Amino acid sequence: MTVLRRDLLLTLRRPAELLTTLFFFIIVVSLFPLGIGPQPELLREIAPGVLWVAALLASLLALPRLFAADHADGTLEQLALAPQPLSLIVFAKLVAHWLTTGLPLTLLAPLIALQFDLPPSATWVLVASLALGTPILGAIGAVGAALTLGLRGGGVLTAVLVLPLYIPALIFGAGAVEAALGGLDASGHLSLLAALTVFTLTFAPWAAAAAVRISLD
Repeated sequence: MTVLRRDLLLTLRRPAELLTTLFFFIIVVSLFPLGIGPQPELLREIAPGVLWVAALLASLLALPRLFAADHADGTLEQLALAPQPLSLIVFAKLVAHWLTTGLPLTLLAPLIALQFDLPPSATWVLVASLALGTPILGAIGAVGAALTLGLRGGGVLTAVLVLPLYIPALIFGAGAVEAALGGLDASGHLSLLAALTVFTLTFAPWAAAAAVRISLD
């Protein structure tokens, strides 16, 4: 809880970082209706992929603040020496990261969906898919961010490492919204996304903790 509270306070004291992620998400998804024009059917058709890819890229943009600042000022080394398991500390940091990145993106989704003329049923499936899927993006991203700690061009390398691993979440998340738009049952996609979330949150903190120790050695 101490690490969770500390990371939340640090993020709230640096609102520019939080707002950068949200504005990036809003700007990217807003460019498509402006570029394509007022064609509701086409906008509804591309909405699942566009919204999910924008959320994925926004999540990627926020990854450096997971470990970089703590690594730069030596806090991460102190956390690694703490009596608590490092994987538990990483999990707390992941929760704080989701509360300040994934949750705001999820809450913004209904407003963003208006630009794509999504019906309420698809909008709520979009919200549910992002609520289930954004923890996956953060957890997988944490492993990549930990592996590239202190490396020159670490942000680019992190993107190369984690983007292929984001594909299942992208497929199930966008697929759920597409199913809702087509009048089909989206529960199958959401169930698979939930299972992937549980699997990722179970193993990613351990992998990220091991990666942090490797980077600190």
